[in-house]
Amino acid sequence: MTDKPQDSADTPKRPERIALPRIPEIPDVQGEKSDDASVHFSQYRSKLSRFRTGLSEHRTDLSEFRTDLSQHRTDLSDHRTEMSMRRTGMSFQRTRMSADRTLMSEMRTSLSLIGFGFTIYQTFNKLHQAGVILQSQAPRNFGLALIVLGVLLLVGGIARHLQYVSELRGLRQLMANEGLVHAETRFPISVTLIVAVLLVALGVAAFMGIVFDFSLLR
Repeated sequence: MTDKPQDSADTPKRPERIALPRIPEIPDVQGEKSDDASVHFSQYRSKLSRFRTGLSEHRTDLSEFRTDLSQHRTDLSDHRTEMSMRRTGMSFQRTRMSADRTLMSEMRTSLSLIGFGFTIYQTFNKLHQAGVILQSQAPRNFGLALIVLGVLLLVGGIARHLQYVSELRGLRQLMANEGLVHAETRFPISVTLIVAVLLVALGVAAFMGIVFDFSLLR
């Protein structure tokens, strides 16, 4: 297929218009002998024949010009098809990055829940140890609930992300096998997904630290 747009120099040039001669006038043979009249009419038919030949050549030039234009349009169509295939291939990458951004927004929400839950537990636990409040079970349970919600939200986001990217990768490969798109660039490893998994591990560690009173997380 054509890899670059057609240059203006490749555009077929329109043939110049032919300066058509005037149609010969019918000779006036009144009063002439039959032989002379026949000669005049023969000359007239010769002029008409040359006139028709000129028109035929002009129509041939126009036909060749239309053929060149048709080929030019075909080349442009092939080029547009090629560009469309590449744009479609790049749209898969944009969709994948959009999925990463969606996962990042879920990570922010999950991190907020885990951070609030752990902070609430730590704050009221320190107040309880200082004797400011008598019990800290309610804040502890509330903090644990926030951490659990944050972890569940992120686990669901990771599962949805993996399913969506897997379907996107399969659709891209299917269209590439059918020659509908270019699949020259590979899907890179998602750093966002790796960080999300680590954040889940951090949330689980925070939950276990509160439940089993790990001194490392206090």
